Parts: sequence; structure tokens; C-alpha cells
Amino acid sequence: MVTSTEPARISVWLAVRASGGQRRRPGGTAPSGLDRERITGAAVELLDADGLGRFSMRRLAGRLGVTAMSLYWYVDTKHDLLELALDRVMGELALPPAPASGPRAAAGWDSRLRKLAGGYRRVLAGHPWAGQLAAEYPNIGPHARGFDTALLRTLESAGLAEPARAGAHLAVIQFLQGCGGTVRRSSEEEFRAALEVLVAGIEANTGRPA
Repeated sequence: MVTSTEPARISVWLAVRASGGQRRRPGGTAPSGLDRERITGAAVELLDADGLGRFSMRRLAGRLGVTAMSLYWYVDTKHDLLELALDRVMGELALPPAPASGPRAAAGWDSRLRKLAGGYRRVLAGHPWAGQLAAEYPNIGPHARGFDTALLRTLESAGLAEPARAGAHLAVIQFLQGCGGTVRRSSEEEFRAALEVLVAGIEANTGRPA
């Protein structure tokens, strides 16, 4: 059996929570004109322009007009920065308001699900590298968790009971992650057709029409 000698990587979001804030190098002074938000924004722009395969901290530093070492004052690794960039674009998703409580909660759950799925696809279409990162990284940043909360509320409002609700949640997530690899190869019509099959499957488990 082959064992890896590389240490297990901790998600940047878990590390930030454990430290009580964003990590910075001890001692010294922060490079002038830089902050984590600016670095993350520039990383998104570079990923959009050149793709994930050509992304490097050196190229990002050149885009910002600083040395590569300056970036490591704000992030420990390139992986950390890629996680930050992924959650930045997840913030482009327009989340539906929480469904009303009571008998009206079920009304329109299918429309909310279609909007969530369509918004996710648009993010992947606008940032093709995001689909690959979403499959590789935990994707547990604040914007990603906001999306997941909205999805869970939507499925709950549909009237699904456990374990059907957990199964539906997994099915939707797998469907959307699959879009990451096909968003440039499948048409909008094909995506919508597949989504309707998914909605129909969820509806069949609610015992009531969408």
C-alpha cells in the first residue's frame, strides 16, 4: 500500500475559524496597498483570463505589481487563495428569500430550486475554473454555506421528510457539480431538461404537486 508523505491540508476556512480571524505572518509590516480582498479579487480576474492551469502566485504578484512573497503575508498557500477565489464567485449567486412558514411554505419551492440551479450554472459559465475547484475543495466558505442553506430550506419547504430530503440534497449537489464539467459542452436547453427531470423526481417524493 502506498502512503502519502504530504501533510493533510486544512481548509482556509477552518483555519480562519480556529485562529479567530484571518491569518497573517508574525512580525514585520504588511506590504503597502495589499489586503486579502484585493488579492482575492485579482486572483479571480487572473483565473478568468488565463484559466486554472496557468495560475500561479508569481503571475498573480506580477499582475498586482508586488513580489510573490508579499502575497504570503495574507495567505499561507496557493490552495488557500484558490479557496478564497472560489467563495468570492459563489457570492455572485442571488439567493431567494427564506420561504414563509406554515401552509404557504411549499408554494413555489420548484421555482426557487430552478433559480438556485440556474444561478449556479451561470457562475460556472462565467468562471469555468470554479467547477473544478468546487469538486476538489471543501467549498465551505460563507457564500457557499449561504447557498447550501438556501438549498436546504427549499427542499424542506417542498415537504420532503428524511431520508428523502438528505437524498434530494445530495442529488442536487451532485447534479450541480456535474455541471462544472459540462457547462461549456451542454446547451441551456439540455441543462433545463435535466433539471426538470430532477425536479420531477423530488416532486414524486413529496406526495404533492410542485
